[in-house]
Amino acid sequence: MFSTRTNWNFTPNKISRLIEDRRRKGLPIMDLTESNPTRCGFDYPQVEILEALSNPENLLYQPDPKGLLKTRIAVTDYYSVYNIEVNPQNIFLTSSTSEAYTFIFRLLMNVGDEILVPKPSYPLIEYLAQINDVDIKYYHILYDGEWHIDFESIKKNILKNTKAILLIHPNNPTGSYIKKEEYKTLVEICASHNLALIADEVFLDYSFYEDDSRVNSFADKKDVLTFSVSGISKILGLPQMKLAWIVVSGEEEVWREASSRLEVITDSYLSVSTPIQNAAQSWFDLREKLNREIRDRVKINFEFLIDRTRNDSPVKVLNVEGGWNAILKIPQTKSDEEWVEYFLTNHGVVVQPGYFYDFDRDGFIVVSLLSDPMLFQKGIDIIVKEIMAS
Repeated sequence: MFSTRTNWNFTPNKISRLIEDRRRKGLPIMDLTESNPTRCGFDYPQVEILEALSNPENLLYQPDPKGLLKTRIAVTDYYSVYNIEVNPQNIFLTSSTSEAYTFIFRLLMNVGDEILVPKPSYPLIEYLAQINDVDIKYYHILYDGEWHIDFESIKKNILKNTKAILLIHPNNPTGSYIKKEEYKTLVEICASHNLALIADEVFLDYSFYEDDSRVNSFADKKDVLTFSVSGISKILGLPQMKLAWIVVSGEEEVWREASSRLEVITDSYLSVSTPIQNAAQSWFDLREKLNREIRDRVKINFEFLIDRTRNDSPVKVLNVEGGWNAILKIPQTKSDEEWVEYFLTNHGVVVQPGYFYDFDRDGFIVVSLLSDPMLFQKGIDIIVKEIMAS
């Protein structure tokens, strides 16, 4: 009865079962994986956020395939912070970045066409590709104290049915940004193989430090057909409000063709609600407060993590440039899964094993930097002490 594309394994993994068992028994849990900012104790300006939804214009329906113009202008104002000029006509509003991916996949790919995806990266991409009948090939991001694109793994995986290269800028969980020199090579590869670039920039705002060698944003890149994806889930810490967008750029002819086709797709869905679009400008006006509080939390937790793993600690923090996560390199005396199960079973500390993000080998766990600082410090202390004692 059901499609093979939804033939997933619904059995909870062992880590999920252990977490549920602790909850059922009423045992404490220190969750160092929380990625939902609305559950992290941030001081949201409730009145301003909710007042923005009380707009009489919400009673009027004015469908536009690209989204309301005033909302798209609010998005262009966001990019102006980065000294990037984006034409509102290049912007297509969606209800989520997942939907944005879906629209781009439907635009570019036939059944069985391929996209090149970075490894490590977050697992959602695999599900979105499968739902849209798109095949994935991986290219590697290599670490030598910093993260770099392995271009040989890109070149060897390009086939006749390869349609695009996905970039996550900054990557999740590595926190690495695409560098300008890497972008030049990407343009050469895409131009020679007629490939599009898809740039996921949801964590763009959360840089740990300035670096002129990075690509500022892909929203104004026109060397090859480029789709830049972002949204207020991360930028404003408002995942429940469901607003994202695609910025389409490229040479005039291909940009125009892509935009015309994408407009038919978005017109077929018209998925972004009117109240959300009307509220967007007011929420963007709160960006500095919302954004700063998250950045401050991430900074506090990351600085503690660095300090706690200095000198002769067997736990090392891999270099990270931005985002909400950190990767810890740990001894391979146990597998990643065994370490995670040990911390959870004995102390109620929840972290993620590296294989959740497609790391090729054991020796890595991933923690979220959004957690309450006191809880985060307690959990990290336990991890470091247990590993040192092992």
